[in-house]
Amino acid sequence: MSLNRRNFIEALGMLAAGTMINAPAKALGLYGRKLKVTLVGTGVRGTSFWGKRLVDQYPDLLEFVGLADINPGRLEYAKEYMGVNCPVYTDFDQMLTEQNPDLVIVTTVDSTHHEFIIKGLDHGCDVLTEKPLTTDETKCQAILDAERRSNRKLIVGFNYRWSPYTTKIKELLHNNTIGKITSVDFHWYLNNYHGASYFRRWHGQQEYGGSLWVHKSTHHFDLLNWWLDSDPEEVFAYGDLEHYGSNGPFRGDKCRTCEYKNKCDYFYDITKNDRYMKLYVANEKYDGYIRDNCLYRPEVNIYDKMSAQIKYANNTVVNYSLTTYSPYEGWKIAFNGTKGRIEAWQDIPYFDNESLDQAGLHAAEMDQGGNDNMEHAPVIVHKNFEDHTVEQVSYERGGHGGGDKRLQDKIFSNPAAPDPLKHTAGVRDGAMSILIGVAACNSIESGQPVRIGTLTDLKPRAKRI
Repeated sequence: MSLNRRNFIEALGMLAAGTMINAPAKALGLYGRKLKVTLVGTGVRGTSFWGKRLVDQYPDLLEFVGLADINPGRLEYAKEYMGVNCPVYTDFDQMLTEQNPDLVIVTTVDSTHHEFIIKGLDHGCDVLTEKPLTTDETKCQAILDAERRSNRKLIVGFNYRWSPYTTKIKELLHNNTIGKITSVDFHWYLNNYHGASYFRRWHGQQEYGGSLWVHKSTHHFDLLNWWLDSDPEEVFAYGDLEHYGSNGPFRGDKCRTCEYKNKCDYFYDITKNDRYMKLYVANEKYDGYIRDNCLYRPEVNIYDKMSAQIKYANNTVVNYSLTTYSPYEGWKIAFNGTKGRIEAWQDIPYFDNESLDQAGLHAAEMDQGGNDNMEHAPVIVHKNFEDHTVEQVSYERGGHGGGDKRLQDKIFSNPAAPDPLKHTAGVRDGAMSILIGVAACNSIESGQPVRIGTLTDLKPRAKRI
């Protein structure tokens, strides 16, 4: 099967708008040439999930016609790793002009997403961006304006929505199982392996990732917005940096050469990861990016503990927290409704009465190697004045709980498939998720609650359309 440009764009437009339920058969694009795709940003996420996996899974639907990055060494590695034979560019504008792609995939440093999204839209391309959409309200407004004037569509790669486990929660809420939702408690825990990794990388500096309020929590806020089917209205937050950065007892140049490697609990031996050695270490000479940087370096300026109160336009109140140095990795949530309560969690060891390999947990989640081993987790449903019931949900450990492949299949294989739970995320979804994080940062700095409606021209809706 191959894709016709006009029909794919028609399908993509309806997909981003969430209106694909009754799309005509021709929107599948059953004739014509393959979709011309370009990728900008050849880090680990770009070359794997939005690179090699697309090449391997959809060879009859799309072809990469260009890769772009500021680092020429990473570009050459990406070409080999992905198994493509297309031109590579250090000049994104040149790639757009020479290749005239149908679709631009953006997986660069978060603070530069807006640059490539806007250029792609203005060039007449549809754009698919890795989360987060961008890192502040000014860039967000610029993206909103660009999509409106371009008549092209932007999809945000929110994969957690597509996991069977999060989908079961959405089904229960959608079916009014516990009545009107009045409040939510949502707590996410990053362990000492995964959480620490953000502070080694560029994510540890506010100017690149907008803090974990934006880079990481955008996942969680998008889930909340989707589950509650409402927009956030006001945010009040606390946050501080008191574990990583200059709080450390010592600091070095990078883990490979650090004199404290035998003392540091956070020592990370990148030499044991062949892919990272080829992708990052071998190419440090081009742009100076250090993948195993010291997480105690003074440049780290993001929060490592975060808590927020979020009021929604439908009057639901959410209590949210993110911990970045937990002994275990996992999350738990509770929805309180007028008719009962729903409780859900994943990877909380003492809830599941099991011991999890914390060092390997994140690697298993990120695995794109086709590991479809099924696991099971409960969702607890309490009804007022009744005994609770347990819904056992099956899901895959790899690929973000099975969400990765379902997201990509919807975009590339079957965009006309029904989407009754509105899994597909467009520009408004991307904006509303990052604006909670942006508002949280602004609230911490000002000591005041921040109204979402003051950040861009998007006005919160009590009921999402």
